[in-house]
Amino acid sequence: MPSAVPKLPVTPKSSPPAVGLGLWKIDRADTAGMVEEALRVGYRHLDSACDYGNEVEAGVGIRSSLAAGVCRREDLWVTSKLWNTYHDPRHVRAAAERSLRDLGLDHLDLYLVHFPIAQRFVPFEERYPPGWIHDPTASPPRMEMVNVPLAETWGAMEELVWAGIVRRIGVCNSTTALLRDLLAGARIPPAVLQVELHPLLAQEKLLRFCREQGIAVTAFSPLGAPSYVPLGMARPEESLLDHPLIRDTASACGRTPAQVLLRWGIQRGTAVIPKTSRRERLKENLELFSFTLTGPQMAAISALDRGQRFNDPGVFCEAAFGAFCPIYE
Repeated sequence: MPSAVPKLPVTPKSSPPAVGLGLWKIDRADTAGMVEEALRVGYRHLDSACDYGNEVEAGVGIRSSLAAGVCRREDLWVTSKLWNTYHDPRHVRAAAERSLRDLGLDHLDLYLVHFPIAQRFVPFEERYPPGWIHDPTASPPRMEMVNVPLAETWGAMEELVWAGIVRRIGVCNSTTALLRDLLAGARIPPAVLQVELHPLLAQEKLLRFCREQGIAVTAFSPLGAPSYVPLGMARPEESLLDHPLIRDTASACGRTPAQVLLRWGIQRGTAVIPKTSRRERLKENLELFSFTLTGPQMAAISALDRGQRFNDPGVFCEAAFGAFCPIYE
């Protein structure tokens, strides 16, 4: 292993490595190269999904890195996600197998239910990934939801573990109430919850509940607003990277604002999956283990919490896809 590769802390086998590369919004043309570079500099955690539309390219990067001896498959944690249109138990295994084929893998380390939203099925041969709109040619085009109990979807997810093609299963974008209901009937409890987490949305109660239940937590959008500003889902002035407290803390620590935000996340016991399309940022986002934030620094950053959620289907689905679809209220 090259000396430049940082050593990451050992995490329990049921928990993902503390820092991963999120593949959301990375252009397909850049994905293979970004995956190769990430693995070269030391990443061992890749967060993918059917809906991101770049699993084929991610697979190219993984295979190239494995063939070059950069890492071994057993050292990698690869996550993918079940899209909303595949919640019916009849479609769960086919969706997982499609992601495996695209990624060029024989198993996933973690498979997550992407949203607690069941949409009308779109055949694989008709459109893949299917996205949020059921029929783009309809007038007006809109998402179409169906009634599929999450417990039935979860039962099919459990079958994937018993079949050996998925090592662990979990959920995304879920509340404590949904987790309680799922735990009450699950034969295999969720290993991981992935949710939006950053200082403006600290979710202390949800994080505490998961700790008490032994559910690992992965924070997506750990830097807050930046990924959402280009989508019109956040305002530039909401960026924590320019917040005076974060900048002052970064200066005191001799680090960048992004490193402070990511360190806050992993110091709370969560994994973080920052997305970047800039290769120079990959190493910076990984260099989080040679400094710690003090108790007062952690408390001050946590006090920025105002329940600001940028990724909210109850807002963006109606505006973009013609359907009111709240999952948090």
